[in-house]
Amino acid sequence: MTGLSLNFTNMFLRRSLPAASARWLAATLLLVVAAWVAGLALLLGIANRVHVDVPYLLAIKLPLLKNNPQLIFAGDSRTAYGVDPLLVAQLLGKQPGYAVNLAYDAGEPLAVLAAARAKPAAFAKAHVVLSVPPFVFNDGVRSAGVFPQDVAARLGVAEQLWTYLPLRVGTLIRYIREAFKARLAEQQDVADTAPQSANLGLSVIRDTQRESNWIAQLAGHPHFANWNLNGPKARYEVAALCDLAKIAGKLTVVLPPWAARYDRAKDTAWREKEDQVAALIASAGSRCGFQLLNIPSVPNLGQTNFADEMHVNASGIPIYTRYLVEQLKR
Repeated sequence: MTGLSLNFTNMFLRRSLPAASARWLAATLLLVVAAWVAGLALLLGIANRVHVDVPYLLAIKLPLLKNNPQLIFAGDSRTAYGVDPLLVAQLLGKQPGYAVNLAYDAGEPLAVLAAARAKPAAFAKAHVVLSVPPFVFNDGVRSAGVFPQDVAARLGVAEQLWTYLPLRVGTLIRYIREAFKARLAEQQDVADTAPQSANLGLSVIRDTQRESNWIAQLAGHPHFANWNLNGPKARYEVAALCDLAKIAGKLTVVLPPWAARYDRAKDTAWREKEDQVAALIASAGSRCGFQLLNIPSVPNLGQTNFADEMHVNASGIPIYTRYLVEQLKR
């Protein structure tokens, strides 16, 4: 009988120990996850407090305003890599410095508005030409590389966690990093002391994307994913355009062209989404007093002039710049 009891006890222990271990492991994992989320929430709270709306990539270009430009090109990377301010001045018969390029990768209207508020005298006498990409309005795009930092700052910690966890934690990490970087730039007075570039803000893409990397249709481009123009992105960024129109001498919002290989007539889903962005901006412009310049295509700007779906290469810069200047002169 004693042997049977011992066997039963050993069997019970063998069965209960794995179950207890599993429960202990699950509890430990839950505690680790809770501690990690709490730590991330703490970091987000600090980042929200130190955040400034002028990011580092824009701050380092603001010393260009010392040239007292009459044309300020700003916005996203399509202007940063596509508009030559020296050529603009030449085409208009003006001296270098008449135009500057403040655009940067994933640039957003909220950041340009913050720069205008920091440097109101420079913007008040200038024509601001600001390009915008679809992802700056599309709330369905939440990837780290292109999510507008100033929009993220306006969400608050709870909404930030709800919006980005668990799949987009990289977006939160980038936001935290960029918040501290922007604050450091402000404390170091980068907006006044950074050296001015000789080309007045233009960057050049010299390589062309490999053929295998080109997307077949733009409707499938990540910038148009989970299409939603009714979220906080569109709300905050459109409001920023309206506020910027009150500060700038004149504001023109530009929708630049995509690579020449893409056909709007055949890719109706892409065309409809682009048209929705144009309608959103045009409606705000009519209310707030700024103009929309929609550029679906540019004569003589061919496929060989593009580095990728969105950006011109070195050969495309003068073609696009000349066309843009002609449109602005009208």
